[in-house]
Amino acid sequence: MTARPDYTPALGLRFLTPLYDTAIAAFTREGAWRPRLAGEIAPQAGMRVVDIGCGTGTLTRALKRAAPGAKVIGVDPDAQVLARARSLAAADGLEVDYFEGFFDDAFVATHGPFTAITSSLVLHQVPLSGKAAILRTAFAALAPGGRLHVADYGVQSSGLMRFLFRNTVQRIDGFEDTKHNARGILPELMREAGFDPVEETARVATPSGAITIFRAVKSTGEPT
Repeated sequence: MTARPDYTPALGLRFLTPLYDTAIAAFTREGAWRPRLAGEIAPQAGMRVVDIGCGTGTLTRALKRAAPGAKVIGVDPDAQVLARARSLAAADGLEVDYFEGFFDDAFVATHGPFTAITSSLVLHQVPLSGKAAILRTAFAALAPGGRLHVADYGVQSSGLMRFLFRNTVQRIDGFEDTKHNARGILPELMREAGFDPVEETARVATPSGAITIFRAVKSTGEPT
């Protein structure tokens, strides 16, 4: 993946960054899907897990608490949110490694391979070509049998969910980058990147639209 020179800040605008955690909790029903995502990742001692676009580090801290012996890494291009992530991890006495930058080939060459890769509420903000590039890089960065876990806005299958998504997420993050998620592009892009199987494990209705959790595997090529 070639690093983009720009990115969408938390909540779309930098001056809103201090409100990020409160807004995510309120408008995405974070408590309904974040613990499930962490449970599906199921970190264990010795695993190497990276969170793409880790933001303020909510998921990375949960993973480290669940498995102190796991190597947990967060990467994000936003220095402002990473400063808060580091502060919160330090306050909790958790050793999480945070890196400012993009999840690209250079990052993977330095820090990979990984046992599991995760990302939440990031891909919907990225142009279509960027979504595909991130997923290809994730596939290459995983060890055989490694897993990708994504929680993001997916198909908005009801009129209410489409209305909420259009009038919250799309107004903040823009229509061009987000429309592909709402049409259900993510599992298709995962399969094109090489993942098999690709599964939808949960769909959660929220005040900002439906959030879907996906699980995808880098097959070892051996029968299961």
